Amino acid sequence: MSTDENGGSSEVRRKRLLFRAKRRGFKEVDLIFGTYAGEALSVLDQAGLDQFEALLDAPDQRVYAWLNGQEPVPVEFDTPVFAALLSLCRRQNPTWNV
Repeated sequence: MSTDENGGSSEVRRKRLLFRAKRRGFKEVDLIFGTYAGEALSVLDQAGLDQFEALLDAPDQRVYAWLNGQEPVPVEFDTPVFAALLSLCRRQNPTWNV
């Protein structure tokens, strides 16, 4: 098992991120982030996990506005992980995991 800079294993970090993704407090964002986390966390590399964690630290209302196209995505959040979240939102008939 590899160790991240916070002193925990990558698996522990993934579990922590999954928990946070499903319990942000803004139901729509919970659904989007929780579904993405359930599908992608197991295959993300450390850079992807960092990008996802940065998005989890961003305010819910802002993230939702970025995903809806109501506000431009700041450069620091315009990452492959954000693109994957956006792609998830654009699916036809998505299935949301909570």
